[in-house]
Amino acid sequence: MAKTPKPVESLNYEEAMAELETVVAALEEGNQKLDEAMTLFERGQLLMKRCAELLEAAELKVRQISGDELTAFEEEE
Repeated sequence: MAKTPKPVESLNYEEAMAELETVVAALEEGNQKLDEAMTLFERGQLLMKRCAELLEAAELKVRQISGDELTAFEEEE
């Protein structure tokens, strides 16, 4: 019996990204029937959206903390 996945909304960034990587790997293998592949694809889309939302929230918090004065990262040579 397949394990029921956690609701996407309850996942933190690391959990969502790890599951998204698993979904992508499974889809790249291509061993699923069409309906299974579509279910994986839909889950992947939800996970991708969740990751983007969490990153946006983190960026907003950093902007609030830094007073909207974010500077670009520069690599040392």
